[in-house]
Amino acid sequence: MESLSHQDVVNLFLQLAAMLLLARVFAEIAQKFKQPAVVGELLAGIILGPTILGTFFPGAFDYLFMSNPSANLALDGFVQIAVVLLLFIAGLEVELHLVWSQGKSALSISLLGLVVPFILGFIFPYYFSTFFGLADGDRLLFSLFMGTAMSITALPVVVRILMDMNLFKTKMGMLIVASAMVNDIIGWLIFSVILSFMGKGSSLSLVQTIGVTLLFTFFMLTLGKIIINKILPWVNKKLAWPGGVLSLSMAFCFLAAAFTEWLGIHSIFGAFLLGVALGDSEHMSERAKEIVHQFINNIFAPLFFVSIGLKINFFTNFELLLTLAILAISFAGKIIGSGYGAYKGGFNIKESLAVGFGMNARGAMEIILGLIALENGLIDEKLFVALVVMAIITSMTSGPLMKWALKGSKKG
Repeated sequence: MESLSHQDVVNLFLQLAAMLLLARVFAEIAQKFKQPAVVGELLAGIILGPTILGTFFPGAFDYLFMSNPSANLALDGFVQIAVVLLLFIAGLEVELHLVWSQGKSALSISLLGLVVPFILGFIFPYYFSTFFGLADGDRLLFSLFMGTAMSITALPVVVRILMDMNLFKTKMGMLIVASAMVNDIIGWLIFSVILSFMGKGSSLSLVQTIGVTLLFTFFMLTLGKIIINKILPWVNKKLAWPGGVLSLSMAFCFLAAAFTEWLGIHSIFGAFLLGVALGDSEHMSERAKEIVHQFINNIFAPLFFVSIGLKINFFTNFELLLTLAILAISFAGKIIGSGYGAYKGGFNIKESLAVGFGMNARGAMEIILGLIALENGLIDEKLFVALVVMAIITSMTSGPLMKWALKGSKKG
């Protein structure tokens, strides 16, 4: 078994230290300006990466991130774990009973908020594939990815915005959260099928992949949930707390991730579904969830978001027209789709607009989608930069636009 050399280990620790330190500094600055920590963490990556450090101090950048392929490989392992854990905690925030309690209204908002952006995101890249950056890949697969990327909503960002606005416990707040949950589950389901055709090494056919994905989803949300409900009380009673529940949660998260990766779907989907099943259990306490969140959000999440900036030069790959087109499609799709769904559900025009703005936050989920597509050669660096910019702008504007739409309106 190969091991890292002395210099590789030094280099790896320097990388991790630089990434975590700068991520913390810029996350604090972002939060001072009432912005999500992810905005600061992405900025830290851009500063550490080829955009700033690589341009102005190429020697330092080369020493830190280019001189040791083995250290970079080890760092990539950390980043892969970070992505899986991020999807795991996104799943933990899904409360299925909340989705059922909102019923048809949540279904209407989430489906229209998924279908309309998906259609817009599919049609434009399909007919203008060269403009959107498809060189010689599969146009249908590329357009399906773009449709999915436009239709996803970042549940953690939505929850945080609603809490900041004191809307979380209102009828509108519950409806937006429930809709975002349904949106997330269906969106990741579609994406997992797309991923199986991006060179993931699966020998399954399209029908088999869809069948296995649906079967695994159904299993995790029914029998999987029942098994977890039976095991958790024993874990809480017999094992050290919180160590027992933490280590077993992580172990089963990695098992589910390994299973879906082996299937050729993607590790993130298994982690997400395990998170949904575990988070919905009455025996998974809020305190235990909070410990998991703090651990992942403050150690692994920064490593992932900083690593985004290390991969690409954001200046040389920034294309204004492409970014504006992506922004236009993303805003139009969510506001028209989710807004119309809310209007059909009995909200007035202002409140419906607020629902549309609330569902428009993309955040981390969009960036994870984009990165996986980039690594699998489905999109180019220019489109990836446009998607990252869109994720940041939609997350930053979602709250202020909701406030604007609700001026003079009851908060429901």
